[in-house]
Amino acid sequence: MRLDHIVFAAGPGGLAGTTERLGELLGEEFRSGGIHPRFGTRNAILPLTQGTYLEVVEVLDHPASDKAPFGQAVRARSELGGGWLGWVVAVDDIAPHEQRLGREAVKGNRHRPDGTELLWKQLGVKGLQADPQLPFFIEWDIASADHPGSGASGAVSLECLEIAGDPARVSEWLGQSVDQPLEAVKVEWVAPNGTPGITAAKFQTPNGLVRL
Repeated sequence: MRLDHIVFAAGPGGLAGTTERLGELLGEEFRSGGIHPRFGTRNAILPLTQGTYLEVVEVLDHPASDKAPFGQAVRARSELGGGWLGWVVAVDDIAPHEQRLGREAVKGNRHRPDGTELLWKQLGVKGLQADPQLPFFIEWDIASADHPGSGASGAVSLECLEIAGDPARVSEWLGQSVDQPLEAVKVEWVAPNGTPGITAAKFQTPNGLVRL
C-alpha cells in the first residue's frame, strides 16, 4: 500500500482555468488526462516525485456524473468553489479490502490523448463522501510505465499533507497504520474536531515551497 495520488476538484474556472492557476504556482504545466466515461468526469495530471501525482478533476454534464459516487463527490466539491477532494492509496490486490469493507470495487478507465487506455479498479469513494479524511483505494491494471505518476521532471515533490482528522480513524479504514502509505510524505494532523479532509498540501517546486 502506498500513496498513489492526491485529487483537487476544479473551481469556477473549470479544468483549464484551475490547472493554469496551479501550474503557474507550481512552476510546471499539467498534462491532459482524459474522460472517465463511467464517472462523468475528466482530468489533468501533474507527475510528482516518488511515483505519485496531482490530479485535477472536473465534472461533466453527463448522466454518469449524477449516478457515480466519484462524479457526485467532484460535483459537490466544485460547487463549493473547488479545492482538495481527497487522497488515494494504491494496492496490489483490492480484493482483501473489498472483503474487509464489505463492498465491491468499481472499474474505471480513461483514454489518454495518445490513445492509450488506462484501466483500474477503485474502492471507497462512498467512504470519502461520508468522511473526507478517508482515502479511497485503487488497483491499477496497466504497465508501470503507463502510470500517471511516471515521467516526472523531478522538480516538483509533495512535501507535506495537512489533513483535518484522526489518524486512528484512518488507520482503522486502511486496515493498517496510516504511517505506511504516507511514509515518504510528512503529514500534519490538524483540527481533529473540524471539518475532515485535506486542508492543504505543500510542494517543493522551482518556485520554492508552495502551499496549496
